[in-house]
Amino acid sequence: MDKEKTSKLINKIRGNKPLIHNITNIVVANFTANGLLALGAKPVMASAPEEVAEMTKAADALVLNMGTLNREHLKAMFISGKTANENGIPVVLDPVGVGATQFRTESTQQLLREVNVNFIRGNAAEIANLIGQQWEIKGVEAGKTGGNIIELANKAAKKIQATMIITGKEDTITDGASTFKVCNGHPLLTKVTGAGCLLSTVIGAFAAVEGNSLHAAVAALTTYGIAAELAASKAAELGPGSFQIEFINQLALINSTQIEQHSQFERI
Repeated sequence: MDKEKTSKLINKIRGNKPLIHNITNIVVANFTANGLLALGAKPVMASAPEEVAEMTKAADALVLNMGTLNREHLKAMFISGKTANENGIPVVLDPVGVGATQFRTESTQQLLREVNVNFIRGNAAEIANLIGQQWEIKGVEAGKTGGNIIELANKAAKKIQATMIITGKEDTITDGASTFKVCNGHPLLTKVTGAGCLLSTVIGAFAAVEGNSLHAAVAALTTYGIAAELAASKAAELGPGSFQIEFINQLALINSTQIEQHSQFERI
């Protein structure tokens, strides 16, 4: 994968201004919308079952987030997901907290049976529980894991037929045939509620302008991680609140030259 090509996808987002339809959780909606706007995309957060089909048809990507799941949101996700499939619109699934409760786990698995998703982004425990492996999860956070992340990602990608993104200290991206590792990022991201959820919708923005799913995912994670590094260099000593604000600033200010110079990804 070419670093120069990857770095220039940010310019396509800012030029095309893709509309990203999010059915997301109440904790992160504002942060997600602001992050997408900073990046150069356009967010919409419609979740009423009565209108989501119409909204999805107008969108360039759909992001489904299971964070504060209820039956109305779930109904909207099925409608939007099927509409996206019918119209060739990429779908990103963020299976927040899968494995924590029976309702959350069964709902997500049912969604995967009825909707073809293009990308799934989660931590190792979420992805493992998604395919029936018992990895520890506490609330919506991963517990201690001792498994092989690369093997898990490949197994999940092949089973679900989607590009799998497992985030952590290092990020693993695979379509089941080719696998990449991304090492950009900063630990302060773990101190900001919704940082992973925003990343999922940033993946949607990149998927809206790049048809190759691996290229889109690697570019999204690299850009996101570098923005976090730049934000930390300016605000880390001030704490996570200042870091969060500066992170939004850096998503708006980051350019293709910075991405090409600072990207740390490799095929493994």
